[in-house]
Amino acid sequence: MNKKLTFIFIINYCFFSLYGFSQESDSLSAIKTQNKYGLRVGVDLANLTRSFLDNDFEGIEIAADYRITEKLYLAGEIGRDKKKYDEDYLYGDTQGQYLKLGVNYNAYENWANMQNEIYAGFRYGYANFNQHLEAFEIYNTNLFFPRDLRTVNREFKGLSAHWFEIQGGAKAELFNNLFLGIHLQLKVMLNQKKPDGFGNLYIPGFNRVNANSAIGVGYGYTLSYLIPITKK
Repeated sequence: MNKKLTFIFIINYCFFSLYGFSQESDSLSAIKTQNKYGLRVGVDLANLTRSFLDNDFEGIEIAADYRITEKLYLAGEIGRDKKKYDEDYLYGDTQGQYLKLGVNYNAYENWANMQNEIYAGFRYGYANFNQHLEAFEIYNTNLFFPRDLRTVNREFKGLSAHWFEIQGGAKAELFNNLFLGIHLQLKVMLNQKKPDGFGNLYIPGFNRVNANSAIGVGYGYTLSYLIPITKK
């Protein structure tokens, strides 16, 4: 009798163990299906804030990415800037549009059901813009002579620039499918078309241009929404 009860106990134990393992496997499978693949679209809040606070700047940037593997995302930004400049001896503005395309790699290991990112990526950037030269001042170190400010009011159209950009940043899911992100940019100018007689002081998407260096920097913080298309 005891042997029979022992045998029944062993059978039941094995059955419930297998059942529990099966349930756990089903749960893990369900968790794995929560990895969302889709299009995430957002707006750069840094440009909007700067447009509100800086009277010399107007700009908007739309950012998007699309997840193609567990770690890899196609990514890009499109935007439009207008920047007035009042530099030493040079006065005018720059306005135009830009496009940046590349990829992001997510190095963050998410917990179950999380979609956060700590990523590194690169972009190829292209801008098409116009420069408006309002006036320039003749440089003069002799204070005896009066200020020589010459009004030009000339526009240079069809200017362009190409650059390579490295990005690093993070994105956190605030609510379901809603993300807040921040990133830094390091840019290297590849080629630029300059107006006759002076150089570009500002290029949309690249930001300020340094006459003595091809390096540029930038930053941004975005609010974006994920449109889920598939789950894997």
